[in-house]
Amino acid sequence: MSEKYKPVPHTAEDNARLLSNPKVRTAYNALEDEYAALDALLRARTKAGLTQAEVAKRMGIKPSSLARIESSLGDRRHSPSLVTLRKYASACGKRLIIKLA
Repeated sequence: MSEKYKPVPHTAEDNARLLSNPKVRTAYNALEDEYAALDALLRARTKAGLTQAEVAKRMGIKPSSLARIESSLGDRRHSPSLVTLRKYASACGKRLIIKLA
């Protein structure tokens, strides 16, 4: 089975409407770093045209482990190590760069 990442399209109006709710805005802002990290991983995988199973194989881990890494960034259940993030980037033909702003 070939499962490709398919983001749910949102318009600027959708985002503005959702973020106009103070509770949603507070929750969204609290997860900004995690969402940015997850977005970067998924964009790298998508741009490389790879499935989770393909990236997992290149990393030498089980597909379920990769799914856990990707899903956990959005809910804070697990913080992947830098080694894991480097392996993920390498599997997608990228290199890991960390910036502090």
